[in-house]
Amino acid sequence: MKFKRVIRSYFRRLQTFSRYALLEESVIELNNIGELRKAFSWSHEPLVDIPNLHDYDYLEDANERRIRDAETLGTVVCNINPSICLEIGTAFGHSTALIALNAPESKVYTVNIPPEEIVSGKGGKQTTLAIEREKIGSYYRQRGLLNVTQIMANTAHWEPDFGPIDVAFVDGCHDTDFVFNDTRKILTHMQAGSYLIWHDFNLDLVKKYAWISSVCQGVERLFLYGLISGRILHVRDSWMGVYRVG
Repeated sequence: MKFKRVIRSYFRRLQTFSRYALLEESVIELNNIGELRKAFSWSHEPLVDIPNLHDYDYLEDANERRIRDAETLGTVVCNINPSICLEIGTAFGHSTALIALNAPESKVYTVNIPPEEIVSGKGGKQTTLAIEREKIGSYYRQRGLLNVTQIMANTAHWEPDFGPIDVAFVDGCHDTDFVFNDTRKILTHMQAGSYLIWHDFNLDLVKKYAWISSVCQGVERLFLYGLISGRILHVRDSWMGVYRVG
């Protein structure tokens, strides 16, 4: 009991000092994709043939953020030869296509909440888009990618019934509870050496964007509960956190 009290006290002090104390100890900042490849002794460069990467719709797209994101996701996928990939948050399917193109032999599952559940408030608060049902995944279908399985479900209640998952890309609702629970569920279907990638993850931007703060708090909670440990790699100017399951 004394040991547990000491641990609880330690974590309380950490949390008082910083809402992201455990992340700040764990995140390694990389300058570019080359350093990400070097960190894992990878050699392949990703295919990033996705047309919206050069779009500049909002100030948040500055610093070629979309390109850095695509390079990060594509680099992980194309180098580990995954059998099963999971994406939480399909939207129009641009990231889905990126995953499918970089892992053509993989089975790619992509999950998106039904739009009516976003409208009704059942999908949390920090959800980017309530796309019409027929437009969800429209881009990967337009590309004719056949290694993708589309799932319509609210991840508050859904759980994978397949695995083991080699790569998981978490980009659904950005509420802290959703990020934590989505990841917690996914981890039970992953083995050591698989990879988790969180989108909207950037410790430098937690004071600027509420959804990034919320995502980082979700990942912080995963550390706090002992569900993950070790390092998260972040490529400068990207919104991606890369974690190798231990």
